[in-house]
Amino acid sequence: MKLVTTTFVSLDGVYQGPGSPDEDRSDGFARGGWFVPYIEQGFMDQARRWLEQADGLLLGRRTYESFGRDWPEMNKPDDAIGLMMNRLPKYVASATLAATPWGPATLLRGAVLQEIEALKARPGRELQVHGSGSLAGSLLAAGLVDELRLVVAPVIVGAGHRLFKHSDAATAMRAVRNETTPGGLNVQVFERVGEAEYGTFQRP
Repeated sequence: MKLVTTTFVSLDGVYQGPGSPDEDRSDGFARGGWFVPYIEQGFMDQARRWLEQADGLLLGRRTYESFGRDWPEMNKPDDAIGLMMNRLPKYVASATLAATPWGPATLLRGAVLQEIEALKARPGRELQVHGSGSLAGSLLAAGLVDELRLVVAPVIVGAGHRLFKHSDAATAMRAVRNETTPGGLNVQVFERVGEAEYGTFQRP
């Protein structure tokens, strides 16, 4: 399976609490819900098309618990995204989670990166990471992400957890898509091509 991350970010790289003020108040974050004003039907259609390519979801603990609280309530026949989110196999990277009531779900413990590599080696289409910014950052640093999908909201949040942190790995990506939704969200899709390259600018 191809490992794909989909992350909602602000212009200053914040991924924390996009969906509501109470989604993630860790470290005193009080600016949640910054993504919501830009959501419209065109973006929801894109989200559905992406999810249709998934054969599994890979989630961190906090995102799993948040999704597991909300998505079971959206399991209605006319809610295509809700039906897929509830039906898809979920793999949860956590050393502390004791149970996985929102299923079908499998806990990944111990050597998590190796377990994720094993998942990638299985036949299938996409293993998708939604939210889970800390996990997504770790996977990017480890070189395990095949495709990076960023949905950038035109807002500077000014505080909160940021997606890209210092890493021992520098990665080169290839831009495969860049477009703006009617609501103002910028959709950027990149494929990993290997290690970053460096050069010196020479004047023509």
